[in-house]
Amino acid sequence: MSGGGTGGHIFPAIAIANALKARVPDAEFLFVGAEGRMEMEKVPAAGYKIEGLWISGLQRKLTLANLSFPFKVISSLMKAKKILRNFKPDAVIGTGGYASGPMLRVASNAGIVTVIQEQNSYPGITNKILARKVNRICVAYNGMDRFFPKEKIVFTGNPVRQDIMNLQGKRARAMEFFGLSEERKTLLIIGGSLGARTINQGIAAGLQAIVTAGYQVVWQTGKAFLPEAKKAAEGLNNVFVSDFITKMDLAYAAADLVVSRAGASSVSELCLTGKASILVPSPNVAEDHQTKNAMALVDVNAAVLVKDLDAAHKLIKTVLEVFDNADRVQELQINISKLATPNAAELIAGEILQLVEKNKK
Repeated sequence: MSGGGTGGHIFPAIAIANALKARVPDAEFLFVGAEGRMEMEKVPAAGYKIEGLWISGLQRKLTLANLSFPFKVISSLMKAKKILRNFKPDAVIGTGGYASGPMLRVASNAGIVTVIQEQNSYPGITNKILARKVNRICVAYNGMDRFFPKEKIVFTGNPVRQDIMNLQGKRARAMEFFGLSEERKTLLIIGGSLGARTINQGIAAGLQAIVTAGYQVVWQTGKAFLPEAKKAAEGLNNVFVSDFITKMDLAYAAADLVVSRAGASSVSELCLTGKASILVPSPNVAEDHQTKNAMALVDVNAAVLVKDLDAAHKLIKTVLEVFDNADRVQELQINISKLATPNAAELIAGEILQLVEKNKK
């Protein structure tokens, strides 16, 4: 399994591994990530072994870091070959992130079964290049034959964390966990696993207004913004602030409305949990793919869009407008639930096992 950099690449990889393990209990797994990235911590916490490659992204502007990029690629390709020789996998699955490029390139050249799990509605350049050589491409949006060979595509949806698959009966425990009131409506803010500065700044500026309006808040800030968020929450009741929420099932169980980036995994989790959502797509991603992810929901009245540029002055206003309209909240919940693909990990696991069986013949 190769993927990482953000939770959006890591958690789908873990979900696929879990689904494969359920089907083949004696299967062995090895994750390959990028050294120093969050997968090196999150994957072992999920019970899997991981090795790291010396790899990072190419900066869009000319920087000193770019000078080391060719050396990182060569180093990663060499280590990827060594990993394949030692581990001898039946299949290599890439879920995106820096490490998946070298790993899948080497595996496909060696004739090993290779599968890409593309989470976004607009793929990055690495997956576009890899698509020519891999055996299967599992996608979560229609119309992906614009980017990939049609005969290799299978629609599976995006795998999500197992713990959020069923939230029934968890609300009371969630309120106790976050120290909140069962009587109040709850706003959940998740700017992605690394946080989102513009969302955080908008929330910090209007936190008092949210609480004064009678609502309460669960706020995942990312490490960088945590001190500012704690300062903004000083003296306010019914506000829970943390750099990273480990119990996301409880966070979703508590939430009546969610403010989120529009990364593919976040969007898939919102669909599966059926949460009314305000999406603030990150502008700092390839091909502006988060806006495309968000618009897939907005176009069917399943989410509300606030542009990153407008977050500072529009986000709180939009939160209060949606929260104050119970019919609108219900409408968003119903429409987003229709887009859920609850068995994505199982579908992907089935594809992988089918390819491995075929490859052995």
